[in-house]
Amino acid sequence: MILLRHAQSEFNAAFSTTRVDPGIEDPRLTPQGERQAAEAGARLGGLALRRVVASPYTRTLHTAHIIAEVLGLPVSVDPLIREHAAFVCDIGTATSELRRRWPRCEFGDLPEVWWPEGGESESDVRTRCEAFRRASAGLGDWPHILVVSHWGFIRGLTGQELSNGDMIRYDPVRTATTVVVSEVGPC
Repeated sequence: MILLRHAQSEFNAAFSTTRVDPGIEDPRLTPQGERQAAEAGARLGGLALRRVVASPYTRTLHTAHIIAEVLGLPVSVDPLIREHAAFVCDIGTATSELRRRWPRCEFGDLPEVWWPEGGESESDVRTRCEAFRRASAGLGDWPHILVVSHWGFIRGLTGQELSNGDMIRYDPVRTATTVVVSEVGPC
């Protein structure tokens, strides 16, 4: 499995210079973010990926959509891999609107309001990470899945902090204490 942190969003661009929450709900990708996503798609082209799983946030769906277009892969949505709900950018968009924007994505039975109100504790994030790890370990095709997620979720799952557009390999079959993580180089 490959975990990829979404490409640069409007929030990331503003926050990286000010370190103050700019108050942007469910931000879009910047032009630089769109380039990062296209570059990630090109780097992933040599791998035997079969599908993309994305968080329901706009920044992850947009990243996943660009990569899926490059690779010709389907995209499904999994709310377990969402961000940790610590900033205004973690207020999501209603599922009906997301379906309109990305009609080829599979949203399953995602509720209309799927993001948590009032934030989450680190314990809450770890619980979601473990639920995702267990579910993924049971999938026969987990080595062929690209997961487009967020800084907080990936850190909770692997202990690694990724920059926008960065990716790592992840083995969900290993226990949480023996996670195998390695960088994915250019293909």
